[in-house]
Amino acid sequence: MYVRKKRRMVAEINVVPYIDVMLVLLIIFMVTTPIITQGVKVELPKSKAEPIEQMKDGKTPIVATVDEAGLYYYQKDGVEKGPMNAEQLQAEVMDTLTIEPGTQVILKADGRVDYNAVIHLLNLMKQAGAPAVGLMTEDVESK
Repeated sequence: MYVRKKRRMVAEINVVPYIDVMLVLLIIFMVTTPIITQGVKVELPKSKAEPIEQMKDGKTPIVATVDEAGLYYYQKDGVEKGPMNAEQLQAEVMDTLTIEPGTQVILKADGRVDYNAVIHLLNLMKQAGAPAVGLMTEDVESK
């Protein structure tokens, strides 16, 4: 007499399609990331200043930029907004400082920008509530 054996169900997940999808996503991110992380082209003034330390609580600083054309840009956590006018930049900084009080503000100005524009940007940041404002320069030995 023939006794039919019960087949056991296989409880394994086939992961090969998931690996294919992950490789495609990896390629997409590798191609699009350099396109997304483009910055504003400014020629920083050169200085022999010491690099600043990041804040102890891990907050990334706000970078306010003015380019040669007098346009303003805002950057925080790798996200850049702009070009914008002075009032829009001041509002962006105020909003960020309301959410994250005590965040460092760093000014990045093109070396060819009029000194008056840098002072105007400094005053805007102080009016926005920045506790301290730093100036970004390029190292003399980097070029």
